Amino acid sequence: MAEPLKSPAHDGREVSPRPQPEGEWAPVLDDGEQQIVSQHERQDLRRGLSQRHVQMIAIAGAIGTGLFLGLGGAIATGGPLGALLGYIFVGFIVCCIQYALGEVSALMPVTGSFVRHAELLVDPALGFAIGWNVVYGAFLSVPSEISAAVVMIQFWTDINAAVWVTILIVVSALVAFALVRVYGEVEFFFAILKILLVVFVVILGLVIDLGGIPGKPRLGFHYWKQGAFVEYIADGAWGRFLGFWAVMTSAVYSFAGVESLAMAAAETRNPRHNIPKACRRVFVRVTLFYLAAVLVVGMLVSSSDPRLRDDSGTAATSPFVIAAGDAGIKAIPSIVNAVCITSAWSASNQSMLAGTRTLYGLAVKGHAPKIFLRTSSWGVPYMCVAAQTAVSFLAYMCVSNSALTVFYWLLDLTAAGVLVSWIAIAFNHIRLMQALKAQGIPASELPWHNRITYFSSWFAFIMCIIILLTGGFTVFTAGNWDPASFVSSYLDIPLVLCTYGLYKVLRRTKIVPLKEVPIRQALEEARNDPENVPIKKPQGWRKLNILWE
Repeated sequence: MAEPLKSPAHDGREVSPRPQPEGEWAPVLDDGEQQIVSQHERQDLRRGLSQRHVQMIAIAGAIGTGLFLGLGGAIATGGPLGALLGYIFVGFIVCCIQYALGEVSALMPVTGSFVRHAELLVDPALGFAIGWNVVYGAFLSVPSEISAAVVMIQFWTDINAAVWVTILIVVSALVAFALVRVYGEVEFFFAILKILLVVFVVILGLVIDLGGIPGKPRLGFHYWKQGAFVEYIADGAWGRFLGFWAVMTSAVYSFAGVESLAMAAAETRNPRHNIPKACRRVFVRVTLFYLAAVLVVGMLVSSSDPRLRDDSGTAATSPFVIAAGDAGIKAIPSIVNAVCITSAWSASNQSMLAGTRTLYGLAVKGHAPKIFLRTSSWGVPYMCVAAQTAVSFLAYMCVSNSALTVFYWLLDLTAAGVLVSWIAIAFNHIRLMQALKAQGIPASELPWHNRITYFSSWFAFIMCIIILLTGGFTVFTAGNWDPASFVSSYLDIPLVLCTYGLYKVLRRTKIVPLKEVPIRQALEEARNDPENVPIKKPQGWRKLNILWE
């Protein structure tokens, strides 16, 4: 069980920097001020996100086209049981990552989240490398998701794709330039839509499976009996294991986005309590949604059905649509397609938030031009938004097939970025635990702590590295070499390492000694934070709310 949250009263004292002996490393934050949360964040940003926004932003990011369209490929590759086990395993990794992120974010609720944490806990060069990797990936994800949404819109109409690209870019820009609360409400609405669709298709799937459609037989676990696992690339037990492993590596990208809930920590009310609470609860909800969906899909569609490998990118690839079509229900394709369009656009909004806030956080630390520190009267870093909106015009490349090929090549450069981010989150937490031990500070002093994280962060760290290194294993098997797959699986690794090494050489940064990690300073800021108060437990009918508190 998690230890109780601490809520020291604000005593009115000013937070002063911890004196550093001559020659010791000291984190330079915001023009020399020794503060974890900089004055820029305190004064220029607005705390417009509440707990329900933060929790639903994470759910909205994790439930998307990977769930509605991608599960078919998982069933075809690993079989119904192999897919289920793969998602269970990745769900446990996500749990470990969320706990690590919540623990560090409660102590250091900064814009940019784990990017800024890496600079304080590990090495400024690592913060620079991870930060620009996140910015690059998020900036390219916006036009990518817009392009995906346009493909799904063309499921209904033949109107020129450029028209839909323009509409989606304009609407995305309006949301990004508005108050952060507007973004929170938009994502809250889309998260509700996605949850309702998941619940609907799961219930519909059970009705179909149990013979509730007139004229259709009861299926039960018929397709499981045909083969719970699928042999992938090799034969026998080794082939079945490779099928499971292929599902697990692809499942990572389905869960991508859950880590973004802390990106706007400085714009979240009472972040030292709300962010860890969201981290603790979100993974349970998201994992349950995925596991229910994988279980039902495995009962409805045969893993050998060729339609599961359709790469059209529209609702026709959804296993829910395939099952509903076989049952004679004609309205499902349009419903799934509509929600998938909102999912793609919602994902682009989330990438906009992650990219702009990470870029702002880099500017705070001097790793990006100071022009990106400019904020509107509403507390929105408008120069960061303007830069990312400009990059989103790459979505027009989807109008031309040759240009789209180039665009996807650019996108492939950071396909492994989510695993790099998860590795950074786990390593940040490991360093925090080591620094606490080195400085003789008990972990119970942290604003939020769970004893299991001593071990879970190491597990997640090691497993994410293994998955990253083996994610493209198929290209090394006989007859399966594919340069594009190799690039998408591995090029991000040397990019991050080269960026880290180059910055380290040019700036001559050093790994932060464990005894000099500014933990006492962070604890002092937490004690003097007037918002650091316990969250009241829900009363009355609010206790029935299972999505947020």
